[in-house]
Amino acid sequence: MPRHLDLGAAGEDLAVRELSRLGYRVMGTNIRMRMGELDIVAEEGGEIVVVEVRTRTLGRMLPPEATVGPSKIRKLVRTGTAYMDSIGWEGPWRIDIAAITLGTDGKPALEVFRDITVGLIKP
Repeated sequence: MPRHLDLGAAGEDLAVRELSRLGYRVMGTNIRMRMGELDIVAEEGGEIVVVEVRTRTLGRMLPPEATVGPSKIRKLVRTGTAYMDSIGWEGPWRIDIAAITLGTDGKPALEVFRDITVGLIKP
C-alpha cells in the first residue's frame, strides 16, 4: 500500500478511537455511496455526524483541516444527504473534520472541527 494510503488508514483508526473517547458513537467507517465515500459516520448527542478525516505530517504546506475546500464540502453534503435518505434519518445531522497532524516525533495530534457547514451550506 502506498505510504499516503497507510497514513490515511492510520489516521482514520486514530480518529475512531479518539472520537469514541470524546463521546461519539461510531456507526460505521468507509461507507461507500454512489457519489462518494464517508470516512466515519457517528452519533453524538442525538445528531448523526459525518466525519471527514484528514491526516498530514508536520511541515506540510497546509494543515489538514485546510485541505477540505468548497468542492469537497459540497460532495460531503451530497453524499451525507444520500446516506441519511438511505437509512431513513429525518433528524439533525452535521459534518465535522477530524484533523490529525503527525509531529516530527511521530506522535499524532487530533483536532475536531465541528459543524463545518455553518454559514456555508446547511445539510
